[in-house]
Amino acid sequence: MSTLLEKQIKVNRIVTTSIGHARAIEDPARAKIVEILYHQALSADQISTALKKSGYKKALTTVRHHLEILKESGLIEIARIEESRGAITKFYSTSTKLLDFQMPVDFDSTYSKVIANTSTKIEKILKGLTPKTIKPKGKTSEEYSQYLVMEIMNRAMTNVLERSSTK
Repeated sequence: MSTLLEKQIKVNRIVTTSIGHARAIEDPARAKIVEILYHQALSADQISTALKKSGYKKALTTVRHHLEILKESGLIEIARIEESRGAITKFYSTSTKLLDFQMPVDFDSTYSKVIANTSTKIEKILKGLTPKTIKPKGKTSEEYSQYLVMEIMNRAMTNVLERSSTK
């Protein structure tokens, strides 16, 4: 047997999510619901209407099923409950921002210097952040340290993106 292709793959991207979150957003309509609910609380009926405007034609019962899956995963929560003429309406919201994008073909060549320079600076900061904390049961200290550093980066990045979007 001869090798026809061999390529060294360098790890240059980490995607952090839990299996529960990944399963919850594997359906494009559910991912769209999380996107729709970011910074606004909507009822199931309002979410259904917003989905239709985005090209997802889903019955209200299907939307409610998707909401239940997202709620169980912790990606969305009930933000408000209203009572009107004996009926109860739940309004859902999320604090999770999904970053969805289409990468340009020339991304690597256009941004390689900025990425390399910035990555080096952030690496120096992260080396000092490697936490020396008590690990939870079932985790090695390395796994927990990696998760903690990613969570610190995630929250810092979220703060930067939120501040830039409000300007």
